[in-house]
Amino acid sequence: MKGVFCEAQMEHCPKRYLARGNIIGYPDQPERTRRLKAGAEAAGLSFIQPDRFRREAITALHPERYVDFLEGGFAEWIAVPGAFEEMMPSIRPLESPSAYPRDILGRAGWHQQDFSCPLTADTWGSVKASADTALTAAKLVLGGERAAYALSRPPGHHAYAERAGGFCFLNNSGLAAQALRGRHERVAILDIDVHHGNGTQGIFYARSDVLTVSIHADPRDYYPFFYGHAEQRGEGAGEGFNLNLPLPVKSGDGPWEKALGQALARIADFAPGALVLALGLDAHEADPLKGGDVTTQGLARMAAAIAGLKLPTVIVQEGGYLTDYLSGNLTAFLEGFQHG
Repeated sequence: MKGVFCEAQMEHCPKRYLARGNIIGYPDQPERTRRLKAGAEAAGLSFIQPDRFRREAITALHPERYVDFLEGGFAEWIAVPGAFEEMMPSIRPLESPSAYPRDILGRAGWHQQDFSCPLTADTWGSVKASADTALTAAKLVLGGERAAYALSRPPGHHAYAERAGGFCFLNNSGLAAQALRGRHERVAILDIDVHHGNGTQGIFYARSDVLTVSIHADPRDYYPFFYGHAEQRGEGAGEGFNLNLPLPVKSGDGPWEKALGQALARIADFAPGALVLALGLDAHEADPLKGGDVTTQGLARMAAAIAGLKLPTVIVQEGGYLTDYLSGNLTAFLEGFQHG
């Protein structure tokens, strides 16, 4: 299996994060990515640089005005007298009808849904490189590779079509799925991050050509709280094509593997031409947010079961906080997938 990664993804380094009312250091540190890369290399992967994709590959999923904001909004922000070196809004639209504002503070509120996605002078370069990484992995699979691994940072599954959130700016897994749709009539996205991929759900909620399946900690007790519930099954043409499998917090290997069996059965029934795996490693028992309690061996077994679908697969890195286990967890997962 080949891996895709670009050093430019490390340049997005905000200083501040709002947690339980406190301003603390930004949790998504570049060191996390270094450990993931080492873990993938230990599993036998070699890395290539991503291709640079045209804007159209991004706007196939994200509106032009949102891409404009991510690319050029910071320059407007920093030109405002007294603006801090990180763009973070103080007001957001809460109800309809609402209208798209001209002022940069209003546009920041429109496009940044929480305090985990500040924009800096380096954010767009990292975000674009992260998306290019996922798109290159999809290109490898379309070119005949059985699977490819995209080490994408910032991650993507909390990003909506035009709203950043949860450390995510562009929906990398969604972009990979959209690229695969260029050849395959049906594509499935399986998300095993401990947090529900609410952005992915939102983007594809009314579509029947992309099946979205997520296993995650119960949002009644866990971020993102409002999305990821079992009754959220899609709407319109997409009704029945969104499957959420919420699990009790800290439920461990058994429930996670049982839910995976349900997820794989639904994917097999959908009969997609290709699969995107949104890989979060934060369900692990050592993760500081304590959401999943899954062991390293459990992650490896889950990987082998997913490989059993025998589908062309793009593995896109999502979550997994910085721990001493992060590198080894990715090694175990990728080895389990390759041997499976």
